[in-house]
Amino acid sequence: MLGVAALALGTMTSAASAAEATLTNVHVCCNSCKKGINTAVTGAGATAKIEKTTVTVTAADDAGVKKAVDALLAAGYYGEGATAAEAPSDAKAKSVTVEGVHLCCGKCVDAFNAAVKPAGATKTDATKNAKTVVVEGDVSAKAVLDALHKAGFNATVK
Repeated sequence: MLGVAALALGTMTSAASAAEATLTNVHVCCNSCKKGINTAVTGAGATAKIEKTTVTVTAADDAGVKKAVDALLAAGYYGEGATAAEAPSDAKAKSVTVEGVHLCCGKCVDAFNAAVKPAGATKTDATKNAKTVVVEGDVSAKAVLDALHKAGFNATVK
């Protein structure tokens, strides 16, 4: 099972009184995605600047940035610059279960479905606001998670 992710230390920079991390290629297709990102980051005591698919997280210190990035990942978003735990298995299965991915609208669902197709998915039951999605096909947890990360999503895959 994929655990809570950690921030890659190389992406953090410290200013005189603040620290920040920049995550790129984050899935942001609508205002609800932006709201979800802001809610996760501000709930962790930091701020988020969103420019297209780039999210810059700013907090008082590196620990605050890490906490905010972990919250962003827990909310179902992923960006290059964050480090997530590896999926448990690369073994092929007829289906895997995806939990915690951000699916606020039809565009998110379409992006999710497009992301997992190259990973061997032939069918999903993804719907708007789904908390759990079953991905069917000749798939592995690792391939599905890697595909979701590439598309800017984070999740637990088992």
